[in-house]
Amino acid sequence: MTPLKFTLTPLSAFGTPLKGDTLFGQLCWAVTYRFGEARLTELLEGYTEGRPFAVVSDAFPAGFLPRPALPLHRYRPVPDADRKRIKRRRWIPHDVLRRPLGDWLAHALGDADLAERLGLEGDRPTARRVQPHNTIHRLTGTTGRGEFAPYGMAQTWYAPGMRLEVYVCFDADRIDAEEIAALLADVGQTGYGRDASIGLGKFAVAASDDTPWPGHADPNAWLTLAPCAPQGSDWEPEACWWHPFTRFGRHGGTAVQRGRPFKNPVLLADTGAVLTPRPFEPAASFTGRGLGGDGRLSNAIAATVHQGYAPVLPVRLEESP
Repeated sequence: MTPLKFTLTPLSAFGTPLKGDTLFGQLCWAVTYRFGEARLTELLEGYTEGRPFAVVSDAFPAGFLPRPALPLHRYRPVPDADRKRIKRRRWIPHDVLRRPLGDWLAHALGDADLAERLGLEGDRPTARRVQPHNTIHRLTGTTGRGEFAPYGMAQTWYAPGMRLEVYVCFDADRIDAEEIAALLADVGQTGYGRDASIGLGKFAVAASDDTPWPGHADPNAWLTLAPCAPQGSDWEPEACWWHPFTRFGRHGGTAVQRGRPFKNPVLLADTGAVLTPRPFEPAASFTGRGLGGDGRLSNAIAATVHQGYAPVLPVRLEESP
């Protein structure tokens, strides 16, 4: 698999978090719109047998990655640090990846420190606001009760000047870097996630970078960059940590008009999992498995698949911090 990193510029608020599995789903719809459904069917051949055509990460602040899902006792103590403030340190600079995992907490940043480091306006990289919505009753011309009652929907706004990075590894024999960039740009133009039809989820692809991804020179574990399905693989049980994440998915594109937009829920290991396989493969660029394809994910489209893969970075996990 060929590694690639894209830099994105947010152009609007977002109604859905920029998670890798959702972004992969929208890339699949972009393939259909740009190249046709036959091309998507071709690209998805072998997807659930460990042969994905592309694996997509979450979007992270440029130059930073999420803190791994390690318990605090696996890190070296940070002198004179308040426990509550320590737990808010959730962003790891790229240059820290060359150190063992036990050192990372001392170099991690909270949201306020991240905003200062990036030179952003305000004290946070993102802000959450509630957007009022209402439905007008066609007979009365007003809102009302029940389905016509006003309601609010949360939106995430990125600070001006914010840049995001998305990691993608892809099979260069089936799709090339220019096509991946074009598909990602298509998603950014039409909008990502909820309420894209009313202007949310817009972004521009500012740059792409094919240099090697950051990581430790002598790794023995992986850090995942998207939710993944580690089930069925051989792991070192005492050297794996993750937070569970349940995806209650729904179809996008034209499939929302078919009457059954909701998919069956999927249990995943969330982004930032530390996984140690047996045997360890330092050159691997992704882990996990492709889900679906057999009618179990969707009652509307039997061939539906879900990205249970995640890009990984090589890290060094010590026996004791």
